[in-house]
Amino acid sequence: MTNQVSNEARVIPLRPAPVRPQAPETEPGEGKEPLWRDLVGEVLRRERRAQDRTLKDVADTARISLPYLSEIERGRKEASSEVLAAAAHALGLGLGDLLSLAHGELTLRTSVQRRPAAVPHRPSGVLCLAA
Repeated sequence: MTNQVSNEARVIPLRPAPVRPQAPETEPGEGKEPLWRDLVGEVLRRERRAQDRTLKDVADTARISLPYLSEIERGRKEASSEVLAAAAHALGLGLGDLLSLAHGELTLRTSVQRRPAAVPHRPSGVLCLAA
């Protein structure tokens, strides 16, 4: 019989590892902070649909290409402040109104997310001495 001795040192922590609460099961993408471009796009789309207007109508009024406005609404493009102002004005909103609505949406979504709980310290019952 051969007795193999490990060359690895045995490490005993001075403090026990904190017990982390298990995260609840979440949907994919849930729990992440939303992107600003997604929020702005959703607000633009919601306002456009509330007015029963087409993408083409708003794009023509704002002098933005229809495909670009569609990408902004879907959160695929980061639009400049000039483009956002043009889209907002085409919907009868000011740029401040658009940003305020997006901020409200951000506040709603992030206040619902769970904050990490404090990690309680549990004594491990193991005595460790350090030199």
